[in-house]
Amino acid sequence: MIRILVADDEPLVRAGLSALLSSEPDIDVVAAVADGVEAVERARTEHPDVVCLDIRMPRLDGVAATRELAGPDASPPIPVLILTTFDTDEHLFGALDAGASGFLLKDAEPDEVIAAVRSVAAGHGTITDGLTRRVIGELSGRRRTLPVTAARASDVLTPRETDILLLLAEGLSNEEIARTLVLEISTVKSHLARMMPKLGVTSRLQAVVWAYQTGLVTVGGTPDRPALHPKDEPPRFHP
Repeated sequence: MIRILVADDEPLVRAGLSALLSSEPDIDVVAAVADGVEAVERARTEHPDVVCLDIRMPRLDGVAATRELAGPDASPPIPVLILTTFDTDEHLFGALDAGASGFLLKDAEPDEVIAAVRSVAAGHGTITDGLTRRVIGELSGRRRTLPVTAARASDVLTPRETDILLLLAEGLSNEEIARTLVLEISTVKSHLARMMPKLGVTSRLQAVVWAYQTGLVTVGGTPDRPALHPKDEPPRFHP
């Protein structure tokens, strides 16, 4: 059972999202709150598998709440899925920088929201398709100091983990990575499970964000690899 906490300051949205998710046999909404402070407090007592957060909320906005729940100082981190009507770069990259594992617009189809919750709960992450190009374009040009820098990546990640991270950044699924590297799918999953804590991330999406922001991966390629994907074909983020 996937335990969900919903946080949105609009009562109708909060109730509708809670009802939608609760209708699924594998999802249990353990709390529904109206602001970021209460979201953080209830998350620490209810221990949900995923927190669905709105961006604009009273007392503590969604980005700040995400940082409290999923940022580098969160212990243990709780995966966050941002659901918002605002798709500005400030909100999108603010949420990703804060540690969000997913970002969806509220006009998404119900099935897409349900799939996103399951994806984030499984540690995969998700971004609305229309935002993927903006994410990759921005991350390929940004750099910031992270807990593990690109210069230290080879000291922290094994060669096999690095191979998997590079393929992950291409948008390959576990099955595709396994075929490419001639590995069992269970072996790929094991490498991912060991790799993400080293990077200080909680989802595949955040691992890809880390790879772009540190410069380990760029749109044009890496020193040892050709371009990961054509300029007009951003990578896919698979569940």
